Amino acid sequence: MIWLLVTIIGLLLIDFAIRLACVRLIRPGFEAVPPFNVPDYPSDPLAEVVKTTTTDGIVLRGSLHRGVDHQPRGLVIFLPETGGCHWSASWYAESLLHAGFDIISFDFRSQGESDQQPGYTPNHWPTHAELKDVDAVFAFIQSRPDLRDLPQVMMGVSRGSAIALYAAAKHPEIRALCVDGPYTVPSLVEHFVLRWAQLYVPAWLLPLIPMWHFRLTIRMVWTISAWQRGVRYLIAEPVLPRLQNRPVLLISGERDNYVVPGLVRKLSRKIASPMCRVWTVPKAKHNQSREVAKDEYDLTIAEFFGNVCPKTVSVSSEPSTPAAVS
Repeated sequence: MIWLLVTIIGLLLIDFAIRLACVRLIRPGFEAVPPFNVPDYPSDPLAEVVKTTTTDGIVLRGSLHRGVDHQPRGLVIFLPETGGCHWSASWYAESLLHAGFDIISFDFRSQGESDQQPGYTPNHWPTHAELKDVDAVFAFIQSRPDLRDLPQVMMGVSRGSAIALYAAAKHPEIRALCVDGPYTVPSLVEHFVLRWAQLYVPAWLLPLIPMWHFRLTIRMVWTISAWQRGVRYLIAEPVLPRLQNRPVLLISGERDNYVVPGLVRKLSRKIASPMCRVWTVPKAKHNQSREVAKDEYDLTIAEFFGNVCPKTVSVSSEPSTPAAVS
């Protein structure tokens, strides 16, 4: 009996040592930021420059873009991608401005025009620090009488989409969510670890390793990385079911090698809602769906949010005066 116990403990120690070795191998790739090649977006002289402060004292800077209608049909909260800026909102969501929506966007901490947080270097994995930034945006909206009563919807791109999934689930006032290139930390890490495993694990051994073993190692990767970076990664899976009663549009590029279409379809199944739709854009790479299919992209998101926030038609009690004929 003692020998059996010693054997089990020995096997567990060997397994733990192998896991630590795998973590050391995987972690540099996990934390390396892919080259997204984000373009420079021009500022909009017609937009209102705005700022707000987070609960931990970080000043965020952004812009408020007014739609074409004097009475906006809703407010779009736009969350930019890694390395992007708040000015990208008027490019991705240009059709929403023409459809009568106002758009507000802020740069996340340590990104763009917002304050740098000492000791914090953001990467493509969302953390609770960015969630604090979104909470500060909601507080700013509530401080503005011209914004707080508008119907609110949310749009995010890439890492902004990963944050938007969690933030929209947390804030029931968000009536609908559109995300371009969406992912969650566990699903994307699992995808790449399984891809990298083929380079290091013999082909005959790989099918014999159970998925729960891979997932425990993956959890160790982000747990140790978070501890050493002093952050908490945003794990959206537990809150995704809260989106079941709201319209969700997931946009995926057919040629996206970073967030492959299969991951977006899996994300849709995790939301498990008949109100969740996946749109796969042919020939599009990551974050390039609008570049590839501009007209269809603009029409799709305008119709999606327009169905949630229809235009209100004001009816005058005074009879109309016929126009003079010259």
